[in-house]
Amino acid sequence: MDNEPDTTREAEGPAVPDDFAVVVDARGVVLVWSVGAQRLLGYTPEEVVGRPAAHLRTARLPAATRRHLAVGEPWTSDVGLRKRDGDRIIARLRGTPLLDGRGGTHWVLTPAAVTYSAGPTDTGPAELWDITLAQLPLPVAIYDSEARFVTCNQVMSQAMGLNPDEMRGQTLWEIYPTPPLDEIDRLQHEVARTGEMIYREEQPFRASGEVRDHAWSLFLSPLKDRAGAVLGLSALVIDITEQYWARRRLAVLNDASVRIGSTLDVTRTAEELAEVAVTGFADFATVDLLESVVQGHEPQPVPPDAPVVCRRTAQRSVLKGVPESVVATGDIDIHPPGSPAAEALITGRGSYHSAGDPLLREWLAASPGRIDNMRRFKIHSVLMVPLRARGITLGVMLLLRHRTEDAFREDDLVLAEEIAARAAVSIDNARRYTRERHTAITLQRSLLPERLPEVESADLAYRYLPAGPGDEIGGDWFDVISLSGGRVALVVGDVVGHGVHASATMGRLRSAVRTLADADFTPDELLTRLDDLVIRLDREEGPDARSAAEGASGEVGATCLYAVYDPVAGCCDLARAGHPPPVLMRPDGTVEVLDLPPGPPLGLGGLPFEAARIDMAEGSTLALYTDGLIEAPGRDVDVGLDLLTEALRHPAADLEEICEEVLRKVRPDPPADDIVLLLARTATLGADRVSTWELPLDPAAVGGARRMAAEQLDAWGLADLDFATELIVSELVTNAMRYGNAPIHLRLIRADALICEVSDSSSAAPHLRRARVFDEGGRGLLLVAQVAERWGSRQTSAGKTIWAEQPLPDGSPESPHAVGVRGAR
Repeated sequence: MDNEPDTTREAEGPAVPDDFAVVVDARGVVLVWSVGAQRLLGYTPEEVVGRPAAHLRTARLPAATRRHLAVGEPWTSDVGLRKRDGDRIIARLRGTPLLDGRGGTHWVLTPAAVTYSAGPTDTGPAELWDITLAQLPLPVAIYDSEARFVTCNQVMSQAMGLNPDEMRGQTLWEIYPTPPLDEIDRLQHEVARTGEMIYREEQPFRASGEVRDHAWSLFLSPLKDRAGAVLGLSALVIDITEQYWARRRLAVLNDASVRIGSTLDVTRTAEELAEVAVTGFADFATVDLLESVVQGHEPQPVPPDAPVVCRRTAQRSVLKGVPESVVATGDIDIHPPGSPAAEALITGRGSYHSAGDPLLREWLAASPGRIDNMRRFKIHSVLMVPLRARGITLGVMLLLRHRTEDAFREDDLVLAEEIAARAAVSIDNARRYTRERHTAITLQRSLLPERLPEVESADLAYRYLPAGPGDEIGGDWFDVISLSGGRVALVVGDVVGHGVHASATMGRLRSAVRTLADADFTPDELLTRLDDLVIRLDREEGPDARSAAEGASGEVGATCLYAVYDPVAGCCDLARAGHPPPVLMRPDGTVEVLDLPPGPPLGLGGLPFEAARIDMAEGSTLALYTDGLIEAPGRDVDVGLDLLTEALRHPAADLEEICEEVLRKVRPDPPADDIVLLLARTATLGADRVSTWELPLDPAAVGGARRMAAEQLDAWGLADLDFATELIVSELVTNAMRYGNAPIHLRLIRADALICEVSDSSSAAPHLRRARVFDEGGRGLLLVAQVAERWGSRQTSAGKTIWAEQPLPDGSPESPHAVGVRGAR
C-alpha cells in the first residue's frame, strides 16, 4: 500500500463518520466503499472500488503501522487522506485483518474508538497517581537503570506507534533505530549513569507513530531512591512545533534585515529576497517585477482588467537548477486578469492557496507547464505576496512548498509580507538610484517624511534644506515617531559625507531608528544599538566600496539626537551621539541650550551614551537641528548657537513663522551643509485625560477594573468603546494577575486614540510586540489584537507595561476626523 511520500500538511478533521468502512485486499485494492467513506472524502464507489488505495493517501503510513501490516496484526494509526477536491485531512483509523477463503489477508478500515474502563469508586492515592501518569496529555515513558524501557502512558504509546509490551526491555535505539533517537538514547544512558537531569530541544522529526514532523522539548530526569541511588529515569516530551516555527520566523526576519538591501542594484536585491525566502520558509521563490521597475521608470497603476506583464528578475529553489520554474530568469511572465498574482499586484494584498483552490486552478490552466510541475513536484501550497514600497506596486513574489510538509498559513503570509515590504524598499531605492541625478534627489526626499504625523502631544514644524545640487545630496535626516502611551519620539541625524552613498546610509539608519523606537528602547540604549549598526555597515562595505561610492570618503560615521516626550508625565528623555545640543524655549520666554552629555559620534564603538531627563511645561518648544544650521566657514560654532538662541528668544505664535525667522537669522550664506530644523511645541495630558487605578493581586478585581473603565469612558463620552475596552481591560488585567507581580496598575489615556495600559512589576513580557506580525501572546492577547488597532509591550524601570490602542469614534474631540491638520507643512 506504499507510494512515494507526499509531504503535504493535512488539516485536523473533520471527524470520521461512524458509518465509515473500507475493505482493502492484500494487494491494496479497494473492495468495499461505504456511504460514510463517500461522505468524508467525496469519492463515489465507482471512482474508488477496484483501484489501488494508495492514491487516496497523502503520505506513507507510520513505520510502526507498516510493521503490523506485514505480520497481519490489528493496528490503529493516524492516516493522511486526500479528498476529491484536493484538500487533505488526517483520520484516525483502525485496521482489522480478515482472512479470505484462500488464506489471503483483507483489511477492514473503520474509525478508531477510544474506550475507558470504569474504575473503583474508592480510589487511593497510589491508584490516583498511576491514573494521572497514564492519562497525562503529554508523552511520558519510564526506563530502568540501564536505560531499557519499562512502561509509558497512552500518549507516548501513540507517538511511538507501539504498545508497551512491544517495547519493554529494549533501549530507545533498539525500539526505533532512526536518528535523532540515537542521540536521545545516548543522553538517556548518561542520565542513568550520572543521575543528572538533561533538557534538550530537538528539531522537527517524525516519530514512528506520527504522520508528520514535530519539534520536541525533552526532559530526561533520574529516578532515585531515598539513598540517592539511580533506579531509572523518566522521559517527558512536549510538542514545541509552534514555538519552533515562531523562532524560525524571527530568525528569517533577522536574516532579511541583514541580507536584503546590501546594494543599490535592482537585480541583486531581488536575488537576496529570493535567497532569504528559500533559506527561511519556502521551497521555491520567484520575484517578478513590473517592466517599468526593471527599466528604472516610475511604475504605473496595474489595470484591473488587463494582463499584467512582469519580468522574472530572480528565482531560487531548494532543488538544483530551479526545475520548478516555467519562466527563465530575465524572461517575460504574463499574469492573466483575475489570477492570484494579478490580484496581489492590483490590491496590494497577499494570499495563500492550497492545491485544490479553484482560483489557483484557473491561474494554472493559463500555463500547461505550471500544471505539469504542480503534479510532478507535488506542490501543495502557494503564497502570493505583492512588493510595495511607498504606496507603489513594484512586482510580486511567488512562494511554493513541496518539500516542506506544512502548508502556508496566515502567520507565513504575515512574515512574507514583512520581508517583502523591507525588500520592496530596497528595490525601490535601487530603481531610483539608476535615474542618476534626478533619481538621487528623489531617493533622498522619499527617505524623509513627506509630512509630519499628527500627534496629540505636540505641534510640529520643520525645514529641510539641501546644500548642493541633486548629485551632491547629503545624509541629514529627521523623523517623528508615535510611541505607545501617547508619547512621541523626535529624531535628528546627520551622516558624514554627501552623495548617494551618504543618502543610502541615512536611509538605513532612519529605518533602524524606527525599528528600535518601535521596540521602545530608551534613548541611550537606542543610540548604543545604532552605534553597533554603523560599525557593522563600515565593516561590511570596507574602504574599496566607500571609495567607489560617488562623493564618499573616509569611514561610515554619523551623529544623532534622539528624544522621547511623555505628555502624561510632562517630561522628555534625551540622548545624543556627537550631535549639537537641542535648544529649549520655556513658556515664560526663557531660552536655554540644554547641557546634555555629548556622547561620541556613531561608529566609534566602545564608549557609553547617557540619557538626561528634563521637565517640560505646557507650551514649551524644543528645537532640534543639524550642524549645517549653526556651522559656517569663518564662523565659530558658539556664534551660531548664540544666533539661534536669539532668534528663538522672542518667537512668533506660529511654528511655521518661527522656522522662517530662524533660517533668516541663523542660516549661513551660502550654506555649506544640509540643514534640518525640527520644532516641537509640547502639550500635556492632564488629569482630565488620564485615569489610573492600582489593582489588588486578586482575580476578583478584574470585574471592578472593567466597571471603572466603563465609568470613565462614559464620563469621557466614549460609551461606543465600552465593549471593546472592557474586553481589553479584562484580558490584560487577567494576564497581569496570572503571570505578573504586584503592584498592578490600570491606566486609560484619552489622546488622539484611546489607550489602555496595564503595568506590573514582572519583567516577563510577551514574545511579540506586534500581534499583526505574530500570534505568540496566547488566546487572551489574540482577542486583544482582534479588537485593538494596535497593541504591544514595553519594559519600564519597575517592570513592564502591556498597552492597546483604539481609534476614537468620529465626532469625539480628539478624533483625527474632528480636528484639522496640525503640525508643519
